[in-house]
Amino acid sequence: MLSEVLLVSAPGKVILHGEHAVVHGKVALAVSLNLRTFLRLQPHSNGKVDLSLPNIGIKRAWDVARLQSLDTSFLEQGDVTTPTSEQVEKLKEVAGLPDDCAVTERLAVLAFLYLYLSICRKQRWTKEDLELINKWAFQGERMIHGNPSGVDNAVSTWGGALRYHQGKISSLKRSPALQILLTNTKVPRNTRALVAGVRNRLLKFPEIVAPLLTSIDAISLECERVLGEMGEAPAPEQYLVLEELIDMNQHHLNALGVGHASLDQLCQVTRARGLHSKLTGAGGGGCGITLLKPGLEQPEVEATKQALTSCGFDCLETSIGAPGVSIHSATSLDSRVQQALDGL
Repeated sequence: MLSEVLLVSAPGKVILHGEHAVVHGKVALAVSLNLRTFLRLQPHSNGKVDLSLPNIGIKRAWDVARLQSLDTSFLEQGDVTTPTSEQVEKLKEVAGLPDDCAVTERLAVLAFLYLYLSICRKQRWTKEDLELINKWAFQGERMIHGNPSGVDNAVSTWGGALRYHQGKISSLKRSPALQILLTNTKVPRNTRALVAGVRNRLLKFPEIVAPLLTSIDAISLECERVLGEMGEAPAPEQYLVLEELIDMNQHHLNALGVGHASLDQLCQVTRARGLHSKLTGAGGGGCGITLLKPGLEQPEVEATKQALTSCGFDCLETSIGAPGVSIHSATSLDSRVQQALDGL
């Protein structure tokens, strides 16, 4: 039973290489992003379970006694289980959400209740903490995405960099932490439509598109090799290789039809400052990453961020290859994080 405040954080994720090609059996590299989600677990004596997710405007509470009195047999006994459609419907009854509830709020609340009711009824944690966290995080992903790959939860649990190939996930050893800019073009995209577009292009031009996918696979493998060699003492020439790989992959993704004018603008702005960028994820807008080489002066970084912001984009400086899920003491937190948590 929780007797004191527990602070936990987990990193975000970006795809470094292998977007879209991974759908066709090629290798993709996913890396943890040091833009972290923080969780504060704090005991209360008011007999309620409170959930506060300020980023998406959720603040709800349930009586512990009511939750404990519920028939949770629908969650099944045993190990980590996959939620069924019947379980989701029963969770909706428990949640008591209004009909006009936003989709993001509904999914977040259902995922929380599923994990809370499933895990708390066990009354104890196993010793294999990370494995357990990864399994339950995957079930949370299922609640939201239906049929996830498992990459998001694995990266957030283990951190660093992961290799994904035909359903198999493995960690990259000695992956260095790299500084990047993460830029949100704020252009919405339809991932399903973009994936379907690449498939249609492959069917229409197999002798053209298949080699592109094979080349993207080779880019992922070469990046994996370079990252493994960089370790803790990367050499300047290795950053040059990473930059070339970024440029080639971006051109390939444009050829697959998943680029966008906003992403082209992002690449042009950073290229004018000697930096190299590519889209990350589905493309068609969304986000892009820009590699920051060691020795780059902070005024240059700030000028690049300002130029991107002037384009109407949101730009954040962060790093990839961050630690996975972590427990923190209150004194170890950044002042901005502490201030945000205190405001909950």
